[in-house]
Amino acid sequence: MSDFLIIGGGVIGMMTALQLADAGQQVTLVDRGECGKEASWAGGGIVSPLYPWRYDAAISQLSRWSEGVYPSLALRLLEETGIDPEYRQKGLLYLNVDDADSALCWARQLGKPLERVGADFVHDKEPGVAMVGDSALWMPTLGSVRNPRLAKALKARLTAMPQVTLREQCEVSGFIQKDGQVEGVVSSQGPLIAGRIVVCGGAWAAQLLAQLNVQLPVRPVKGQMIAYQAPKGLVQRVVLKDGRYIIPRADGLLLVGSTLEEAGFDKTTDAAALASLKQSAEAILPALATCPVAHQWAGLRPGSPAGIPFIGALQEWPNVYINAGHYRNGLVLAPASTHLLADQLLGREPLIDPAPYQPTPERLIQA
Repeated sequence: MSDFLIIGGGVIGMMTALQLADAGQQVTLVDRGECGKEASWAGGGIVSPLYPWRYDAAISQLSRWSEGVYPSLALRLLEETGIDPEYRQKGLLYLNVDDADSALCWARQLGKPLERVGADFVHDKEPGVAMVGDSALWMPTLGSVRNPRLAKALKARLTAMPQVTLREQCEVSGFIQKDGQVEGVVSSQGPLIAGRIVVCGGAWAAQLLAQLNVQLPVRPVKGQMIAYQAPKGLVQRVVLKDGRYIIPRADGLLLVGSTLEEAGFDKTTDAAALASLKQSAEAILPALATCPVAHQWAGLRPGSPAGIPFIGALQEWPNVYINAGHYRNGLVLAPASTHLLADQLLGREPLIDPAPYQPTPERLIQA
């Protein structure tokens, strides 16, 4: 029996396990496949919402705290595991922003570095980028992380911690209930018992919680991405235009994303998305027209109302907790959302006011 059983081995589940293990708790983490191989692997790794000024204050609070954690978290994981999550803080260029005044106002209110720049500035920073109009926005502090390597490092760290048990290829099919309480889960590896259960199942969280008659408004939203194999240094910074982005990796790989598709749990890729992503990428960086597309893939984001995650205990099942529904910002919000949940689990003073994230009856789907 563990103190905590965490369902879902993505970045949210693994960071939750890490924080609880750091606090001396016995943790079992289960995943129906391999840890970190769903949305956490499929995303781009930008450590900010794409257009942060367009989001609810509840998301901004989490993202601002998380952004400050990533540099030290990446260093910690590199030191402890030898796996480099490749955190890069080289800024972001926003092209063709139609609400730049709102963005600048938001930045001034938060004291966030963001400035309007001209074509010469963009050319000096990224000579290969095709400028749109006569101005752009520049956020110098924005960073990115190589999310597959972040997930690999988190898994390696958890594997080395004696108070953590990882169970991969372990599908949870239901809950064990007794006298109106949840004691554990039914899994493909047998019954698993724990004092408290934490559901970090991403796009699959609603399916699981439906077995407790909890109607969680989280759905899968498909996103397709591609990656070019380009010469190192072709672009150094994240560049964003019309909702599509290019993210450079240290080895020359350039990620391009992403589509937004309501396709249920389908993760197949298609030629139409490939053509659309190529068109967007080559409009930003024309030299990509001569580079090969090395990869195409899809992931499932856990869509939720306004993208605000559910973080906290279920009122009808007080030893069952949720940390799910981060939509496009799971990686962005992971350090803060997992810290906030750990605060609640361990009875600590919360990082921020937890009220906006609670899975209250008002936020759940009413049957």
